[in-house]
Amino acid sequence: MPSAPSDHLANERTFLAWIRTSVSIIVFGFVVAKFGITLRQLLRVQDRTIQQSGMSLAIGIAFMFFGIFLAVAALTRYQNTRKRLQDGHFEPAGRIITILGAVTALFGVILAAYVFYTSRTL
Repeated sequence: MPSAPSDHLANERTFLAWIRTSVSIIVFGFVVAKFGITLRQLLRVQDRTIQQSGMSLAIGIAFMFFGIFLAVAALTRYQNTRKRLQDGHFEPAGRIITILGAVTALFGVILAAYVFYTSRTL
C-alpha cells in the first residue's frame, strides 16, 4: 500500500517537534552551564567565595550532549520512517521512546538533586 502525502507531512511535523525539543535541551544546558560561571564571577567581584562543586558546568554539558543525541536520533528516526512509508512497511517507534523518556527523567532527577544541593550550600 503506497503512503499518502499526509503520512509524509506527519513524519516531517514529528521530526520538527523532535528538533525543537533538542534545541530547547541544548539551550537549557547552555544556560545551566553559564549560570554557574556567572555566579562565580559575580561572587568574585563582590569579594565573596563559596565552595565550588563545578556541577553546573557538568550538568549543562550533559544536557547539551543529550540535546545533540536527540537531534541525531530524530534525524535517524525521520529517515527510517520516510523509507518505511515509501516501501509501505511502516512500524511505530519502539524502544527509542522508552530510552529517551527514561534518560529525560534521569536528567530531571539529577537537576532537581543539584538544585537541592546548591540551595543548601549558598
